[in-house]
Amino acid sequence: MATDRNLVPTRSTRSTRSMPEVFGAGAAVGVLGGMIGLGGAEFRLPLLISLFGFAALSAVILNKAMSLVVVLVALPARLAVVPAADLAARWPVAVNLLAGSLLGAWVGATWAVRMRSATLCRVLAALMVLMAVALVVTHTTAVDALTLPLWAQVPCGVAAGFGIGVVAAIMGVAGGELLIPTIVLLFGEDIKTAGSLSLLVSLPTMLVAFARYSRDGSFAVLGANLRFALLMAVGSVVGAVLGGLLLGVFPDLVLMPVLAVILLVSAVKLARHD
Repeated sequence: MATDRNLVPTRSTRSTRSMPEVFGAGAAVGVLGGMIGLGGAEFRLPLLISLFGFAALSAVILNKAMSLVVVLVALPARLAVVPAADLAARWPVAVNLLAGSLLGAWVGATWAVRMRSATLCRVLAALMVLMAVALVVTHTTAVDALTLPLWAQVPCGVAAGFGIGVVAAIMGVAGGELLIPTIVLLFGEDIKTAGSLSLLVSLPTMLVAFARYSRDGSFAVLGANLRFALLMAVGSVVGAVLGGLLLGVFPDLVLMPVLAVILLVSAVKLARHD
């Protein structure tokens, strides 16, 4: 069970942070994510802890709620890029990953609510390092599909889905940073199709983690900070649109190392956070 310190911010968000600042922080996160075609939740998490003063588990739950809003908004837009009929033809890919990710999301959320706040911060820091590495590798190197036989592909998909579900639940993210290269690597889909399929896998996976978090007392942070969460989520959506317009403006060889450094610096701060 979460400790009392996980239930509320370490300082009063409403009294110390203005609504324009909350919106602006969400927008900045959205721009960073939009420039690489993702939601940016991995950048939002350290802000919730370090800037807005939420305890680790509270930040994860708020981040998960905002990630859910961003995915719900992004899904119709993705369907305009990759038609629903094309995605429906690839349902085995989504089902294969979901077979692992749904269980992983439940397990990850269970672990998160049972961790001490300091331990969770260190776990989050380690996962942010993983995200930084994944970001650089997948955006600066060519990812070629593996040619696995079906008997090997299916269990690999389940195992990958489980791991991604655990990571996404603990960090409160959608998991696209890991899902997209996994779909390309294991199933040989092109990057656009992989992006749309990742949303289809992310949505039910996040709902499972959300359901698990809702059973814990720490979930009360969402109701207590609903206006904050909605405003930051709207800022993230607006920022993601702006970031999407900047897609390709900055070369990946310049942008990715910068974003990776941001994640690594945030990871160090989280590791030192009590």
